[in-house]
Amino acid sequence: MSPVFPMLTVLSMFYYICLRRRARTATRGEMMNSRRAIESNSRALPINVEVVQYAKEVLDFSSHYGSENSMSYTMWNLAGIPNVYPSSGDFTQTAVFRTYGTWWDQCPSAQLPFKRTPPNFYSQDYVELAFEEPVYPTAVHVLETYHPGAVIRILACSANPYSQNTPAEVRWEILWSEAPTKVNSPQARQFTPCIKQIDFPTNLIRLEVNSSLQDYYAELDAVVLHGVKERPVLSLKTSMIDMNDLDEDDDEEKNGCEMDSLNKQFSDTALREWTTNGYFDKLPYELIQLILSHLTIPDLCRLAQTCKLLYQHCCDPLQYIHLSLQPYWARINDTSLEYLMSRCTLVQWLNLSWTGNRGAISVSGFSRFLKVCGSELVRLELACGHFLNETCLEVIAEMCPNLQELNLSSCDKLPPQAFNHIAKVCSLKRLILYRTKVELLYKYTKRHGSCSEKLIVKSKIQQVSKRISVQQPRSDFVMSPNGCLKKEEESSIVFPGKIQITFETQGKPGLRKRLWRKKQWVEFL
Repeated sequence: MSPVFPMLTVLSMFYYICLRRRARTATRGEMMNSRRAIESNSRALPINVEVVQYAKEVLDFSSHYGSENSMSYTMWNLAGIPNVYPSSGDFTQTAVFRTYGTWWDQCPSAQLPFKRTPPNFYSQDYVELAFEEPVYPTAVHVLETYHPGAVIRILACSANPYSQNTPAEVRWEILWSEAPTKVNSPQARQFTPCIKQIDFPTNLIRLEVNSSLQDYYAELDAVVLHGVKERPVLSLKTSMIDMNDLDEDDDEEKNGCEMDSLNKQFSDTALREWTTNGYFDKLPYELIQLILSHLTIPDLCRLAQTCKLLYQHCCDPLQYIHLSLQPYWARINDTSLEYLMSRCTLVQWLNLSWTGNRGAISVSGFSRFLKVCGSELVRLELACGHFLNETCLEVIAEMCPNLQELNLSSCDKLPPQAFNHIAKVCSLKRLILYRTKVELLYKYTKRHGSCSEKLIVKSKIQQVSKRISVQQPRSDFVMSPNGCLKKEEESSIVFPGKIQITFETQGKPGLRKRLWRKKQWVEFL
Protein backbone atom coordinates (compact mmCIF):
# COMPACT_ATOMS: atom_id res chain seq x y z
CA MET A 1 0.00 0.00 0.00
CA SER A 2 1.34 3.35 -1.00
CA PRO A 3 1.82 5.99 1.75
CA VAL A 4 -0.47 8.35 -0.17
CA PHE A 5 -3.63 6.34 0.50
CA PRO A 6 -3.69 6.83 4.32
CA MET A 7 -3.13 10.56 3.78
CA LEU A 8 -6.10 10.78 1.40
CA THR A 9 -8.21 8.87 3.85
CA VAL A 10 -7.36 11.28 6.67
CA LEU A 11 -8.07 14.31 4.49
CA SER A 12 -11.41 12.93 3.36
CA MET A 13 -12.43 12.21 6.91
CA PHE A 14 -11.39 15.72 8.00
CA TYR A 15 -13.36 17.22 5.11
CA TYR A 16 -16.40 15.14 6.07
CA ILE A 17 -16.19 16.31 9.67
CA CYS A 18 -15.98 19.96 8.57
CA LEU A 19 -19.02 19.57 6.37
CA ARG A 20 -21.04 18.06 9.20
CA ARG A 21 -20.04 20.85 11.61
CA ARG A 22 -21.01 23.45 9.01
CA ALA A 23 -24.36 21.77 8.47
CA ARG A 24 -25.01 21.64 12.19
CA THR A 25 -24.10 25.33 12.59
CA ALA A 26 -26.43 26.31 9.75
CA THR A 27 -29.28 24.25 11.16
CA ARG A 28 -28.79 25.76 14.60
CA GLY A 29 -28.77 29.29 13.11
CA GLU A 30 -31.95 28.66 11.18
CA MET A 31 -33.60 27.34 14.30
CA MET A 32 -32.53 30.43 16.26
CA ASN A 33 -33.76 32.72 13.51
CA SER A 34 -37.10 30.95 13.32
CA ARG A 35 -37.45 31.10 17.11
CA ARG A 36 -36.73 34.83 17.07
CA ALA A 37 -39.30 35.28 14.33
CA ILE A 38 -41.91 33.47 16.40
CA GLU A 39 -41.10 35.57 19.44
CA SER A 40 -41.27 38.78 17.43
CA ASN A 41 -44.65 37.77 16.02
CA SER A 42 -45.96 36.91 19.48
CA ARG A 43 -45.40 40.42 20.79
CA ALA A 44 -48.54 42.51 21.27
CA LEU A 45 -47.28 45.60 19.49
CA PRO A 46 -44.07 47.47 19.02
CA ILE A 47 -43.24 48.96 22.38
CA ASN A 48 -45.62 51.91 22.95
CA VAL A 49 -44.39 54.96 24.75
CA GLU A 50 -46.64 55.63 27.73
CA VAL A 51 -48.16 59.10 27.74
CA VAL A 52 -48.39 60.84 31.12
CA GLN A 53 -50.59 63.92 31.29
CA TYR A 54 -52.31 66.11 33.84
CA ALA A 55 -55.84 67.37 33.42
CA LYS A 56 -55.99 70.21 30.93
CA GLU A 57 -59.41 71.53 31.86
CA VAL A 58 -62.29 70.99 34.27
CA LEU A 59 -65.38 70.59 32.09
CA ASP A 60 -68.17 69.99 34.59
CA PHE A 61 -68.81 69.34 38.26
CA SER A 62 -71.75 69.08 40.60
CA SER A 63 -70.56 71.28 43.48
CA HIS A 64 -67.59 72.85 45.19
CA TYR A 65 -66.92 74.59 48.47
CA GLY A 66 -65.56 77.80 46.99
CA SER A 67 -67.43 80.55 45.18
CA GLU A 68 -67.76 80.98 41.45
CA ASN A 69 -65.65 84.14 41.41
CA SER A 70 -62.72 82.71 43.34
CA MET A 71 -60.07 80.02 42.98
CA SER A 72 -60.07 78.98 46.64
CA TYR A 73 -61.42 75.47 47.26
CA THR A 74 -62.88 75.25 43.73
CA MET A 75 -62.89 72.38 41.25
CA TRP A 76 -60.81 74.43 38.80
CA ASN A 77 -57.78 73.72 40.97
CA LEU A 78 -57.75 70.16 39.61
CA ALA A 79 -56.48 71.39 36.23
CA GLY A 80 -52.75 71.35 35.65
CA ILE A 81 -49.83 70.19 37.76
CA PRO A 82 -50.13 69.73 41.54
CA ASN A 83 -50.24 72.87 43.63
CA VAL A 84 -49.80 71.26 47.05
CA TYR A 85 -48.91 67.56 46.76
CA PRO A 86 -46.99 65.92 48.44
CA SER A 87 -47.72 68.31 51.31
CA SER A 88 -50.63 67.51 53.62
CA GLY A 89 -53.12 69.84 55.24
CA ASP A 90 -55.88 72.29 54.49
CA PHE A 91 -54.90 74.42 51.48
CA THR A 92 -57.04 76.82 49.49
CA GLN A 93 -55.34 75.77 46.23
CA THR A 94 -57.08 72.38 46.26
CA ALA A 95 -60.46 71.19 45.00
CA VAL A 96 -63.08 70.64 47.70
CA PHE A 97 -66.68 69.49 47.36
CA ARG A 98 -69.33 71.30 49.37
CA THR A 99 -70.19 68.66 51.97
CA TYR A 100 -68.81 65.85 54.09
CA GLY A 101 -70.13 63.44 56.70
CA THR A 102 -73.82 62.80 57.29
CA TRP A 103 -74.96 66.19 58.57
CA TRP A 104 -76.04 67.19 55.07
CA ASP A 105 -78.64 64.41 55.01
CA GLN A 106 -79.63 64.71 58.66
CA CYS A 107 -80.38 68.42 58.89
CA PRO A 108 -84.08 69.35 59.22
CA SER A 109 -84.26 70.78 55.72
CA ALA A 110 -82.77 67.67 54.05
CA GLN A 111 -84.78 66.15 51.25
CA LEU A 112 -86.20 62.67 51.57
CA PRO A 113 -84.38 59.98 49.58
CA PHE A 114 -85.91 58.36 46.54
CA LYS A 115 -87.08 54.78 46.66
CA ARG A 116 -85.67 52.09 44.38
CA THR A 117 -82.18 53.54 44.40
CA PRO A 118 -79.76 50.72 43.49
CA PRO A 119 -77.75 49.50 46.49
CA ASN A 120 -74.48 49.93 44.56
CA PHE A 121 -75.06 53.62 43.75
CA TYR A 122 -73.16 55.71 46.29
CA SER A 123 -72.19 58.78 44.26
CA GLN A 124 -72.95 62.18 45.77
CA ASP A 125 -70.82 64.50 43.62
CA TYR A 126 -68.75 64.33 40.47
CA VAL A 127 -66.17 66.20 38.43
CA GLU A 128 -65.29 65.71 34.75
CA LEU A 129 -61.73 66.38 33.53
CA ALA A 130 -60.47 66.79 29.98
CA PHE A 131 -56.93 65.81 28.91
CA GLU A 132 -54.90 66.85 25.91
CA GLU A 133 -54.50 63.56 24.04
CA PRO A 134 -56.86 60.57 23.83
CA VAL A 135 -55.16 57.42 25.11
CA TYR A 136 -56.00 53.91 26.17
CA PRO A 137 -55.79 54.27 29.97
CA THR A 138 -53.28 52.16 31.82
CA ALA A 139 -53.41 54.01 35.16
CA VAL A 140 -55.16 56.93 36.85
CA HIS A 141 -53.50 58.69 39.78
CA VAL A 142 -55.58 60.90 42.08
CA LEU A 143 -53.45 63.14 44.29
CA GLU A 144 -55.33 63.60 47.57
CA THR A 145 -53.87 66.05 50.05
CA TYR A 146 -56.31 66.02 52.97
CA HIS A 147 -58.71 63.39 54.33
CA PRO A 148 -58.42 60.97 51.39
CA GLY A 149 -60.86 58.21 50.54
CA ALA A 150 -63.78 60.10 49.01
CA VAL A 151 -63.28 58.88 45.43
CA ILE A 152 -65.45 55.82 44.83
CA ARG A 153 -65.80 55.66 41.04
CA ILE A 154 -63.72 56.48 37.95
CA LEU A 155 -65.25 56.49 34.47
CA ALA A 156 -63.98 57.12 30.93
CA CYS A 157 -65.94 58.63 28.05
CA SER A 158 -65.65 57.83 24.35
CA ALA A 159 -66.46 61.40 23.30
CA ASN A 160 -63.58 63.79 22.65
CA PRO A 161 -64.47 67.19 24.16
CA TYR A 162 -62.07 68.92 21.75
CA SER A 163 -63.39 67.27 18.59
CA GLN A 164 -65.50 69.29 16.17
CA ASN A 165 -67.50 66.25 15.10
CA THR A 166 -70.44 65.22 17.26
CA PRO A 167 -70.27 61.47 17.99
CA ALA A 168 -73.25 59.34 17.07
CA GLU A 169 -73.02 57.51 20.40
CA VAL A 170 -71.45 58.55 23.69
CA ARG A 171 -70.23 55.66 25.81
CA TRP A 172 -69.22 55.74 29.44
CA GLU A 173 -67.18 52.84 30.80
CA ILE A 174 -66.43 52.26 34.47
CA LEU A 175 -62.69 51.96 34.98
CA TRP A 176 -62.94 51.34 38.71
CA SER A 177 -65.69 51.33 41.33
CA GLU A 178 -65.85 50.56 45.03
CA ALA A 179 -68.08 51.14 48.03
CA PRO A 180 -67.16 54.06 50.32
CA THR A 181 -64.40 53.27 52.77
CA LYS A 182 -62.91 55.35 55.55
CA VAL A 183 -59.21 56.09 55.53
CA ASN A 184 -57.90 56.49 59.06
CA SER A 185 -55.04 58.83 58.22
CA PRO A 186 -55.80 62.37 56.93
CA GLN A 187 -52.35 62.63 55.35
CA ALA A 188 -51.75 63.11 51.63
CA ARG A 189 -51.54 60.11 49.34
CA GLN A 190 -51.42 59.14 45.69
CA PHE A 191 -54.47 56.99 45.02
CA THR A 192 -53.88 54.54 42.16
CA PRO A 193 -56.68 51.98 41.79
CA CYS A 194 -56.42 49.00 39.49
CA ILE A 195 -58.43 50.08 36.43
CA LYS A 196 -60.16 48.05 33.76
CA GLN A 197 -58.91 47.94 30.18
CA ILE A 198 -61.30 49.56 27.68
CA ASP A 199 -61.59 49.26 23.91
CA PHE A 200 -61.59 52.95 23.00
CA PRO A 201 -59.22 55.86 23.58
CA THR A 202 -60.33 58.59 25.93
CA ASN A 203 -59.32 62.03 27.10
CA LEU A 204 -62.36 62.59 29.30
CA ILE A 205 -62.25 61.17 32.84
CA ARG A 206 -64.99 61.46 35.44
CA LEU A 207 -64.48 61.09 39.19
CA GLU A 208 -67.46 60.41 41.45
CA VAL A 209 -67.15 60.85 45.19
CA ASN A 210 -68.95 59.99 48.39
CA SER A 211 -67.91 61.95 51.49
CA SER A 212 -70.40 60.47 53.93
CA LEU A 213 -67.65 58.68 55.92
CA GLN A 214 -65.29 61.65 56.01
CA ASP A 215 -64.57 63.50 59.24
CA TYR A 216 -63.82 66.67 57.31
CA TYR A 217 -63.68 68.02 53.77
CA ALA A 218 -61.69 65.86 51.35
CA GLU A 219 -59.21 67.87 49.27
CA LEU A 220 -57.94 66.86 45.81
CA ASP A 221 -54.93 68.44 44.14
CA ALA A 222 -54.50 66.89 40.69
CA VAL A 223 -55.34 63.90 38.49
CA VAL A 224 -52.76 62.13 36.33
CA LEU A 225 -53.74 59.97 33.36
CA HIS A 226 -51.34 57.31 32.07
CA GLY A 227 -52.03 55.62 28.75
CA VAL A 228 -50.82 54.49 25.34
CA LYS A 229 -51.94 55.76 21.97
CA GLU A 230 -52.29 52.35 20.35
CA ARG A 231 -54.70 49.80 21.63
CA PRO A 232 -52.85 47.12 23.64
CA VAL A 233 -53.34 43.55 22.45
CA LEU A 234 -52.72 40.46 24.55
CA SER A 235 -49.57 38.55 23.57
CA LEU A 236 -50.00 35.35 21.57
CA LYS A 237 -49.26 32.23 23.56
CA THR A 238 -49.13 28.60 22.56
CA SER A 239 -52.40 27.04 23.61
CA MET A 240 -52.07 23.88 25.62
CA ILE A 241 -54.74 21.21 25.50
CA ASP A 242 -56.18 20.63 28.93
CA MET A 243 -57.45 17.13 29.56
CA ASN A 244 -60.13 18.59 31.81
CA ASP A 245 -61.67 20.25 28.76
CA LEU A 246 -62.35 16.83 27.29
CA ASP A 247 -64.07 15.82 30.49
CA GLU A 248 -66.21 18.95 30.35
CA ASP A 249 -67.22 18.11 26.79
CA ASP A 250 -68.22 14.64 27.92
CA ASP A 251 -70.26 16.16 30.75
CA GLU A 252 -71.99 18.47 28.31
CA GLU A 253 -72.87 15.53 26.09
CA LYS A 254 -74.26 13.64 29.09
CA ASN A 255 -76.24 16.67 30.19
CA GLY A 256 -77.54 17.08 26.65
CA CYS A 257 -78.73 13.47 26.60
CA GLU A 258 -80.40 13.92 29.97
CA MET A 259 -82.15 17.06 28.78
CA ASP A 260 -83.37 15.26 25.69
CA SER A 261 -84.79 12.50 27.83
CA LEU A 262 -86.50 15.03 30.06
CA ASN A 263 -87.95 16.85 27.10
CA LYS A 264 -89.42 13.63 25.80
CA GLN A 265 -91.22 13.14 29.10
CA PHE A 266 -93.06 16.42 28.64
CA SER A 267 -95.55 15.68 25.97
CA ASP A 268 -97.63 18.24 24.13
CA THR A 269 -100.59 17.29 26.26
CA ALA A 270 -98.76 18.20 29.45
CA LEU A 271 -97.68 21.52 28.06
CA ARG A 272 -101.24 22.41 27.11
CA GLU A 273 -102.23 22.07 30.76
CA TRP A 274 -99.71 24.79 31.71
CA THR A 275 -101.56 27.63 30.10
CA THR A 276 -101.79 29.74 33.28
CA ASN A 277 -99.03 31.68 35.08
CA GLY A 278 -98.74 29.23 37.94
CA TYR A 279 -99.40 30.53 41.44
CA PHE A 280 -99.11 34.16 40.36
CA ASP A 281 -102.69 34.00 39.12
CA LYS A 282 -103.84 33.15 42.64
CA LEU A 283 -102.03 36.07 44.31
CA PRO A 284 -103.90 39.34 44.88
CA TYR A 285 -103.01 42.14 42.51
CA GLU A 286 -101.85 44.34 45.39
CA LEU A 287 -99.49 41.66 46.70
CA ILE A 288 -97.79 41.28 43.32
CA GLN A 289 -97.43 45.04 43.16
CA LEU A 290 -95.81 45.03 46.59
CA ILE A 291 -93.33 42.35 45.52
CA LEU A 292 -92.39 44.24 42.38
CA SER A 293 -91.93 47.49 44.30
CA HIS A 294 -88.61 46.14 45.64
CA LEU A 295 -87.09 45.88 42.14
CA THR A 296 -84.94 48.54 40.55
CA ILE A 297 -86.06 50.22 37.34
CA PRO A 298 -83.84 48.11 35.00
CA ASP A 299 -85.00 44.90 36.68
CA LEU A 300 -88.59 46.03 36.35
CA CYS A 301 -88.13 46.63 32.63
CA ARG A 302 -86.51 43.22 32.17
CA LEU A 303 -89.23 41.46 34.12
CA ALA A 304 -91.85 43.02 31.86
CA GLN A 305 -90.46 40.95 28.98
CA THR A 306 -91.14 37.57 30.59
CA CYS A 307 -94.91 37.12 30.31
CA LYS A 308 -98.13 39.03 29.76
CA LEU A 309 -99.16 38.98 33.41
CA LEU A 310 -95.89 40.45 34.67
CA TYR A 311 -95.86 42.89 31.78
CA GLN A 312 -99.21 44.20 32.99
CA HIS A 313 -97.89 44.58 36.53
CA CYS A 314 -94.57 46.11 35.50
CA CYS A 315 -96.28 48.71 33.31
CA ASP A 316 -98.70 49.76 36.03
CA PRO A 317 -98.22 53.52 36.65
CA LEU A 318 -98.41 52.85 40.40
CA GLN A 319 -94.94 51.32 40.16
CA TYR A 320 -93.52 54.66 39.02
CA ILE A 321 -94.88 57.06 41.62
CA HIS A 322 -91.30 57.75 42.71
CA LEU A 323 -88.89 57.56 39.78
CA SER A 324 -85.16 58.25 40.16
CA LEU A 325 -83.12 58.03 36.95
CA GLN A 326 -79.99 59.64 38.39
CA PRO A 327 -78.20 56.31 39.03
CA TYR A 328 -78.55 55.54 35.30
CA TRP A 329 -77.48 58.97 34.03
CA ALA A 330 -75.07 57.51 31.47
CA ARG A 331 -77.82 55.55 29.69
CA ILE A 332 -80.77 57.94 29.83
CA ASN A 333 -81.70 59.60 26.53
CA ASP A 334 -84.77 60.57 24.53
CA THR A 335 -85.47 56.93 23.71
CA SER A 336 -85.49 56.03 27.41
CA LEU A 337 -87.96 58.79 28.22
CA GLU A 338 -90.16 57.73 25.30
CA TYR A 339 -90.11 54.15 26.60
CA LEU A 340 -91.11 55.23 30.13
CA MET A 341 -93.68 57.80 29.06
CA SER A 342 -96.73 55.52 29.09
CA ARG A 343 -95.80 54.15 32.53
CA CYS A 344 -95.19 57.47 34.29
CA THR A 345 -98.57 59.14 33.95
CA LEU A 346 -98.94 59.15 37.76
CA VAL A 347 -95.35 59.99 38.70
CA GLN A 348 -95.10 62.39 41.65
CA TRP A 349 -91.37 62.39 42.40
CA LEU A 350 -89.03 62.54 39.40
CA ASN A 351 -85.24 62.68 39.60
CA LEU A 352 -83.44 63.53 36.35
CA SER A 353 -80.29 64.89 37.98
CA TRP A 354 -77.02 64.44 36.03
CA THR A 355 -78.89 63.14 32.98
CA GLY A 356 -79.20 64.39 29.42
CA ASN A 357 -75.82 66.04 28.95
CA ARG A 358 -73.91 66.00 25.64
CA GLY A 359 -77.11 65.81 23.64
CA ALA A 360 -78.52 62.68 25.26
CA ILE A 361 -81.80 64.43 26.10
CA SER A 362 -83.17 67.09 23.80
CA VAL A 363 -85.46 69.94 24.69
CA SER A 364 -88.23 68.41 22.57
CA GLY A 365 -87.84 65.00 24.23
CA PHE A 366 -87.97 66.52 27.70
CA SER A 367 -90.99 68.63 26.77
CA ARG A 368 -92.89 65.64 25.37
CA PHE A 369 -92.22 63.67 28.53
CA LEU A 370 -93.47 66.42 30.85
CA LYS A 371 -96.58 67.06 28.74
CA VAL A 372 -97.63 63.45 29.37
CA CYS A 373 -96.23 62.88 32.86
CA GLY A 374 -96.10 66.29 34.51
CA SER A 375 -99.68 66.78 35.70
CA GLU A 376 -99.14 64.94 39.02
CA LEU A 377 -95.55 66.00 39.67
CA VAL A 378 -94.88 67.26 43.18
CA ARG A 379 -91.08 67.06 43.26
CA LEU A 380 -88.70 67.51 40.31
CA GLU A 381 -84.91 67.13 40.57
CA LEU A 382 -82.93 68.55 37.64
CA ALA A 383 -79.49 69.13 39.18
CA CYS A 384 -76.68 69.52 36.62
CA GLY A 385 -79.15 69.34 33.74
CA HIS A 386 -77.20 71.33 31.17
CA PHE A 387 -79.74 70.61 28.43
CA LEU A 388 -82.27 72.87 30.17
CA ASN A 389 -83.13 76.20 28.61
CA GLU A 390 -85.87 78.77 28.91
CA THR A 391 -88.30 76.60 26.94
CA CYS A 392 -87.90 73.78 29.48
CA LEU A 393 -88.76 76.05 32.41
CA GLU A 394 -91.76 77.34 30.49
CA VAL A 395 -92.98 73.77 29.96
CA ILE A 396 -92.44 73.00 33.67
CA ALA A 397 -94.53 76.01 34.66
CA GLU A 398 -97.35 75.06 32.28
CA MET A 399 -97.43 71.27 32.70
CA CYS A 400 -96.66 70.91 36.42
CA PRO A 401 -99.37 72.86 38.29
CA ASN A 402 -98.93 70.80 41.48
CA LEU A 403 -95.15 71.19 41.67
CA GLN A 404 -93.95 71.94 45.21
CA GLU A 405 -90.19 71.24 45.06
CA LEU A 406 -87.85 72.15 42.20
CA ASN A 407 -84.10 71.56 42.19
CA LEU A 408 -82.13 73.51 39.58
CA SER A 409 -78.75 73.38 41.27
CA SER A 410 -75.71 73.67 38.97
CA CYS A 411 -77.93 74.40 35.95
CA ASP A 412 -75.56 77.19 35.01
CA LYS A 413 -76.61 77.27 31.35
CA LEU A 414 -80.01 78.77 32.17
CA PRO A 415 -80.23 82.46 31.25
CA PRO A 416 -81.45 84.87 33.94
CA GLN A 417 -84.72 85.63 32.17
CA ALA A 418 -85.66 81.93 32.19
CA PHE A 419 -86.44 82.10 35.91
CA ASN A 420 -89.41 84.36 35.25
CA HIS A 421 -91.44 81.30 34.30
CA ILE A 422 -91.06 79.81 37.79
CA ALA A 423 -93.29 82.55 39.15
CA LYS A 424 -96.23 80.86 37.41
CA VAL A 425 -95.96 77.80 39.68
CA CYS A 426 -98.30 78.86 42.46
CA SER A 427 -97.84 75.79 44.66
CA LEU A 428 -94.04 75.96 44.80
CA LYS A 429 -92.63 75.59 48.34
CA ARG A 430 -88.98 74.70 47.83
CA LEU A 431 -86.63 76.06 45.18
CA ILE A 432 -82.93 75.16 45.00
CA LEU A 433 -80.87 77.61 42.95
CA TYR A 434 -77.33 76.62 43.92
CA ARG A 435 -74.74 77.56 41.24
CA THR A 436 -77.25 79.23 38.98
CA LYS A 437 -77.07 82.75 37.63
CA VAL A 438 -79.52 83.81 40.31
CA GLU A 439 -78.35 84.05 43.90
CA LEU A 440 -80.43 85.34 46.77
CA LEU A 441 -79.80 87.76 49.61
CA TYR A 442 -82.63 89.30 51.57
CA LYS A 443 -83.05 91.98 54.17
CA TYR A 444 -86.36 92.19 55.93
CA THR A 445 -87.48 95.28 57.81
CA LYS A 446 -90.28 94.90 60.29
CA ARG A 447 -91.71 98.09 61.78
CA HIS A 448 -93.22 98.39 65.26
CA GLY A 449 -94.74 101.85 65.51
CA SER A 450 -91.96 104.40 65.37
CA CYS A 451 -89.05 101.99 65.76
CA SER A 452 -87.84 99.47 63.19
CA GLU A 453 -86.35 96.02 63.62
CA LYS A 454 -84.02 94.68 60.94
CA LEU A 455 -83.22 91.06 60.23
CA ILE A 456 -80.45 90.41 57.74
CA VAL A 457 -79.92 86.99 56.19
CA LYS A 458 -76.57 86.78 54.41
CA SER A 459 -75.25 84.26 51.94
CA LYS A 460 -72.35 83.76 49.63
CA ILE A 461 -72.85 85.90 46.50
CA GLN A 462 -72.35 84.07 43.20
CA GLN A 463 -72.97 85.72 39.85
CA VAL A 464 -75.81 87.95 40.97
CA SER A 465 -77.18 89.10 37.64
CA LYS A 466 -80.87 89.80 38.17
CA ARG A 467 -83.20 91.22 40.76
CA ILE A 468 -85.19 88.59 42.56
CA SER A 469 -88.11 89.14 44.87
CA VAL A 470 -90.18 86.89 47.03
CA GLN A 471 -93.66 88.19 47.59
CA GLN A 472 -95.32 87.28 50.83
CA PRO A 473 -98.64 88.85 51.88
CA ARG A 474 -98.24 92.66 52.00
CA SER A 475 -94.46 92.60 51.54
CA ASP A 476 -91.88 92.36 48.76
CA PHE A 477 -88.26 91.40 49.43
CA VAL A 478 -85.85 92.57 46.74
CA MET A 479 -82.14 92.00 46.22
CA SER A 480 -80.08 94.07 43.81
CA PRO A 481 -76.87 92.88 42.13
CA ASN A 482 -74.68 95.15 44.27
CA GLY A 483 -75.98 93.54 47.46
CA CYS A 484 -78.24 96.45 48.39
CA LEU A 485 -81.35 95.11 50.06
CA LYS A 486 -84.47 97.13 50.27
CA LYS A 487 -88.20 96.97 50.00
CA GLU A 488 -89.41 97.94 46.55
CA GLU A 489 -92.63 97.92 44.65
CA GLU A 490 -91.12 96.55 41.46
CA SER A 491 -90.26 92.89 41.40
CA SER A 492 -88.61 90.74 38.79
CA ILE A 493 -89.91 87.40 40.01
CA VAL A 494 -92.85 87.01 42.36
CA PHE A 495 -93.39 83.80 44.29
CA PRO A 496 -96.86 83.73 45.83
CA GLY A 497 -97.65 81.86 49.03
CA LYS A 498 -95.28 79.91 51.23
CA ILE A 499 -91.91 79.12 49.65
CA GLN A 500 -88.65 77.67 50.88
CA ILE A 501 -85.59 78.77 48.92
CA THR A 502 -82.40 76.79 49.45
CA PHE A 503 -78.88 77.56 48.29
CA GLU A 504 -75.30 77.18 49.41
CA THR A 505 -73.78 79.20 52.21
CA GLN A 506 -70.22 79.20 53.43
CA GLY A 507 -70.03 78.52 57.13
CA LYS A 508 -70.62 75.93 59.77
CA PRO A 509 -72.82 72.90 59.05
CA GLY A 510 -76.44 73.47 59.86
CA LEU A 511 -76.29 77.26 59.63
CA ARG A 512 -79.94 78.16 59.14
CA LYS A 513 -81.91 81.37 59.24
CA ARG A 514 -85.63 81.77 59.02
CA LEU A 515 -87.48 84.80 57.87
CA TRP A 516 -90.97 84.91 59.31
CA ARG A 517 -93.93 86.89 58.02
CA LYS A 518 -97.48 85.99 59.00
CA LYS A 519 -96.35 82.42 59.81
CA GLN A 520 -94.93 82.09 56.33
CA TRP A 521 -91.21 81.85 56.01
CA VAL A 522 -88.22 81.56 53.75
CA GLU A 523 -85.50 79.22 54.94
CA PHE A 524 -81.85 79.62 54.02
CA LEU A 525 -79.24 76.88 54.36
